[in-house]
Amino acid sequence: MSGATAVRPVLSEVVEELAGFERRAGSEGEHRAAEWIARRLRACGCEAEVEEAEFHAGYAGLMRGLSLAGSAAGILALAARELRPAAAAVAALAGAAIADDIANGPRLARRLIQRREPTWNVVGRTGDPDATRTLVLLAHHDAAPTGLIFDDRVQAWVGERFPRLIERTNTAVPLWWGPLAAHGLIAAGALTGRRRLALLGLCGTALSVAAFHDIARSPVVPGANDNLSGVAVLVGLAERLRAEPLEGLRVLLVSCGAEEVIQGGIGSFARSHFPRLPPDRTWFLNLETVGSPQLILLEGEGPVVMEDYCDSGFRDTVARCAEHAGASLRRGFRARSSTDAVIPSRAGYPTATLSSINRYKALANYHRMSDTPAHLDYATVAAALDVAEALARSLAAG
Repeated sequence: MSGATAVRPVLSEVVEELAGFERRAGSEGEHRAAEWIARRLRACGCEAEVEEAEFHAGYAGLMRGLSLAGSAAGILALAARELRPAAAAVAALAGAAIADDIANGPRLARRLIQRREPTWNVVGRTGDPDATRTLVLLAHHDAAPTGLIFDDRVQAWVGERFPRLIERTNTAVPLWWGPLAAHGLIAAGALTGRRRLALLGLCGTALSVAAFHDIARSPVVPGANDNLSGVAVLVGLAERLRAEPLEGLRVLLVSCGAEEVIQGGIGSFARSHFPRLPPDRTWFLNLETVGSPQLILLEGEGPVVMEDYCDSGFRDTVARCAEHAGASLRRGFRARSSTDAVIPSRAGYPTATLSSINRYKALANYHRMSDTPAHLDYATVAAALDVAEALARSLAAG
């Protein structure tokens, strides 16, 4: 029996059970999922608890409102010459607020406008409780709403007709640049008096309003790949470390809530746990959507400006562990979406992210209602588990 076949019952148990919960950020379904994960980790011999956290609601509603402000600025810029300075200011402020929010900045607009809501993080502890070094495995158990913007047929069409274009790039298309550029065009058009620029920007913000409104009103996906695949790896590793314990390394198995509203629960985890985790003795491995056909290692991420993760040497270690485990892992990829990994990376922790892609270098069924357990590539999830275990044992050995 192959390793993937042997571990599949554990992985599929987690995915199939939790996919039945509607896990919108801050919902009762998300809370139920967190409680289930904690119980499952305890069944593996871990200490596990559900920690209540807070996040500011978003993101689709906030982005829709900011895009509406940009559209209003575009209308003002076209309506009257004397209103152009005000229009430029409004467009620039709205665009800056979007950039600040998606890049995990101070998030002033979200803090001022959006209410606080509860979410739930799961923290499991295994490995050597007396060890001075710690490996943190991150995943998230909430799921995202779908929307027309996530239709993957365009990328599939490009991949079929222009395969060399797909082969040449390992960085995702920066979708967030569109809304930012639209606000910039309105501001530039208002300042220079170029009506065509303002009109082009107005069309862009209007499309953004429609897209974000569609996301805000759409149902939540089952989220098997994004990111129950990562949660399954947490449970799978807990099972393996119960069967074959390790010494010299403490392992935290962390599943955060509200990741899909752009890093909600991880903020509370950071405030509670980072003070007790020395950066020179702690490593973070993020497990984000590891159920597509090909396992990859992200070098960095950035919706606005690309940021490589802290400590490239740690990513080299992960790659060596993958080779030792016999897992096919491709390197050199960078994401234009954000993940929970950016928070520990900015705090100075050595950080890496395991993810996965399909033949078009896209996340399979990303934010689609087709993101179901039946469409998950369990061989890739098992490979991610093998890498995580090999990394834990390597770090434990010193």
